[in-house]
Amino acid sequence: MTTKSLFVAGMLAVLSIPSFAQGASAPAGHAESRWEKAHPRRDQVNDRLQNQNRRIKTEVAEGDMSKAKAAKLHREDRQIRQEERNMAAQNGGHITKAEQKVLNQQESKVSGQIGK
Repeated sequence: MTTKSLFVAGMLAVLSIPSFAQGASAPAGHAESRWEKAHPRRDQVNDRLQNQNRRIKTEVAEGDMSKAKAAKLHREDRQIRQEERNMAAQNGGHITKAEQKVLNQQESKVSGQIGK
Protein backbone atom coordinates (compact mmCIF):
# COMPACT_ATOMS: atom_id res chain seq x y z
CA MET A 1 0.00 0.00 0.00
CA THR A 2 1.09 3.52 -0.66
CA THR A 3 1.48 6.07 2.08
CA LYS A 4 -1.63 7.86 0.87
CA SER A 5 -3.64 4.61 0.97
CA LEU A 6 -2.45 3.89 4.50
CA PHE A 7 -3.39 7.38 5.59
CA VAL A 8 -6.90 7.11 4.10
CA ALA A 9 -7.39 3.65 5.63
CA GLY A 10 -6.26 4.96 9.01
CA MET A 11 -8.59 7.95 8.85
CA LEU A 12 -11.53 5.72 7.91
CA ALA A 13 -10.74 3.44 10.85
CA VAL A 14 -10.64 6.40 13.25
CA LEU A 15 -13.86 7.85 11.89
CA SER A 16 -15.65 4.51 12.22
CA ILE A 17 -14.89 4.24 15.95
CA PRO A 18 -17.93 5.34 17.95
CA SER A 19 -17.24 8.32 20.14
CA PHE A 20 -18.08 7.76 23.75
CA ALA A 21 -18.24 10.57 26.23
CA GLN A 22 -15.95 9.15 28.90
CA GLY A 23 -16.95 10.17 32.34
CA ALA A 24 -20.06 11.97 31.16
CA SER A 25 -23.14 10.63 32.82
CA ALA A 26 -26.70 11.35 31.88
CA PRO A 27 -28.63 13.62 34.22
CA ALA A 28 -31.22 11.99 36.45
CA GLY A 29 -34.30 10.96 34.54
CA HIS A 30 -32.49 10.58 31.22
CA ALA A 31 -31.69 7.39 29.39
CA GLU A 32 -28.21 6.00 29.72
CA SER A 33 -25.77 6.93 27.00
CA ARG A 34 -24.22 4.35 24.70
CA TRP A 35 -21.05 4.70 26.77
CA GLU A 36 -22.84 3.90 30.04
CA LYS A 37 -24.60 0.88 28.53
CA ALA A 38 -21.50 -0.49 26.80
CA HIS A 39 -19.01 0.18 29.61
CA PRO A 40 -20.87 0.37 32.96
CA ARG A 41 -17.80 -0.47 35.08
CA ARG A 42 -15.62 2.06 33.25
CA ASP A 43 -18.41 4.62 33.50
CA GLN A 44 -18.63 4.11 37.27
CA VAL A 45 -14.87 4.51 37.72
CA ASN A 46 -14.75 7.60 35.50
CA ASP A 47 -17.81 9.17 37.15
CA ARG A 48 -16.11 8.74 40.50
CA LEU A 49 -12.90 10.33 39.21
CA GLN A 50 -14.93 13.22 37.83
CA ASN A 51 -16.65 13.68 41.20
CA GLN A 52 -13.30 13.66 43.02
CA ASN A 53 -11.98 16.28 40.60
CA ARG A 54 -14.98 18.48 41.40
CA ARG A 55 -14.47 17.97 45.16
CA ILE A 56 -10.78 18.91 44.93
CA LYS A 57 -11.57 22.07 42.96
CA THR A 58 -14.24 23.02 45.51
CA GLU A 59 -11.80 22.54 48.41
CA VAL A 60 -9.26 24.82 46.72
CA ALA A 61 -11.89 27.44 45.85
CA GLU A 62 -13.10 27.50 49.46
CA GLY A 63 -9.53 27.80 50.74
CA ASP A 64 -9.68 24.43 52.49
CA MET A 65 -6.90 22.85 50.39
CA SER A 66 -3.61 24.21 49.12
CA LYS A 67 -2.95 24.28 45.40
CA ALA A 68 0.08 22.04 45.97
CA LYS A 69 -2.03 19.36 47.67
CA ALA A 70 -4.68 19.68 44.95
CA ALA A 71 -2.01 19.21 42.28
CA LYS A 72 -0.78 16.06 44.06
CA LEU A 73 -4.31 14.62 44.26
CA HIS A 74 -5.02 15.50 40.62
CA ARG A 75 -1.81 13.66 39.63
CA GLU A 76 -2.93 10.60 41.58
CA ASP A 77 -6.34 10.70 39.89
CA ARG A 78 -4.71 11.06 36.45
CA GLN A 79 -2.62 7.97 37.20
CA ILE A 80 -5.78 6.05 38.15
CA ARG A 81 -7.53 7.20 34.95
CA GLN A 82 -4.51 6.14 32.87
CA GLU A 83 -4.46 2.76 34.60
CA GLU A 84 -8.18 2.37 33.82
CA ARG A 85 -7.51 3.12 30.16
CA ASN A 86 -4.58 0.69 30.06
CA MET A 87 -6.71 -2.05 31.61
CA ALA A 88 -9.49 -1.42 29.10
CA ALA A 89 -7.05 -1.46 26.20
CA GLN A 90 -6.00 -4.98 27.20
CA ASN A 91 -9.60 -6.20 27.41
CA GLY A 92 -11.38 -4.99 24.30
CA GLY A 93 -12.43 -1.66 25.80
CA HIS A 94 -13.85 -3.09 29.02
CA ILE A 95 -12.58 -3.58 32.55
CA THR A 96 -13.31 -6.62 34.70
CA LYS A 97 -15.03 -6.52 38.09
CA ALA A 98 -11.68 -7.26 39.74
CA GLU A 99 -10.04 -4.36 37.88
CA GLN A 100 -12.92 -2.08 38.86
CA LYS A 101 -12.44 -3.09 42.49
CA VAL A 102 -8.71 -2.28 42.35
CA LEU A 103 -9.40 1.12 40.76
CA ASN A 104 -12.10 1.91 43.33
CA GLN A 105 -9.71 1.04 46.16
CA GLN A 106 -7.16 3.46 44.69
CA GLU A 107 -9.86 6.12 44.33
CA SER A 108 -10.89 5.61 47.96
CA LYS A 109 -7.34 6.41 49.08
CA VAL A 110 -7.42 9.68 47.16
CA SER A 111 -10.97 10.42 48.33
CA GLY A 112 -9.89 10.05 51.95
CA GLN A 113 -7.35 12.83 51.45
CA ILE A 114 -9.99 15.29 50.22
CA GLY A 115 -11.51 17.38 52.97
CA LYS A 116 -8.76 16.79 55.49
